[in-house]
Amino acid sequence: MNVITKTMKKAQTGFSLVELMITLVVAAIILSQAVPAFMTMLQNNRISTQVNDYVTALNISRSEAVKRGSRITICKSANNTGCTTGGGWQQGWIVFIDTNNDASVGAGEEILRTHGPLNSTITLVGAGNVANYISFVGTGYSQLIGGGAQNGTLVMCDGRGFGSSARAIVLSASGATRTAAADDATVTATSC
Repeated sequence: MNVITKTMKKAQTGFSLVELMITLVVAAIILSQAVPAFMTMLQNNRISTQVNDYVTALNISRSEAVKRGSRITICKSANNTGCTTGGGWQQGWIVFIDTNNDASVGAGEEILRTHGPLNSTITLVGAGNVANYISFVGTGYSQLIGGGAQNGTLVMCDGRGFGSSARAIVLSASGATRTAAADDATVTATSC
């Protein structure tokens, strides 16, 4: 009898159907809370990466202008070969040596760097002085074609719209850039 009792005890070591169902319910509750937070984290990382790509292009433009002692321009580009005034910066951009100071790629002007379109859910819009191009001169200052300081704010948004998830890229007249939440009190932007 003793052998049979030991065998029966071993056969009864497992989960009951009720225990398994409770475990699955708890796991579902935890996942229902974790998945939205994970998606938000992915969206935040995606927009941060795209902002960093654009700020890197600005920094390279400024650095090249100082290094070469000449005007370097970054402009919106849908085809990576010429500038456009239509649409937003999300379609892509090019950095080039602007020897004729017209914010447009001309014959013989060297393209230094290109960037293709951003993620399809992201928009990047500049207003006023930074709507179509940003130009740096040999001193590192940002300057409008024809003279005058060039400063302004560009706003990058994703499907969540304008708010704390949107990012602002602020260009000062000295050519320095900084990023902030688009709804930050120090940012003048009000929409994407």
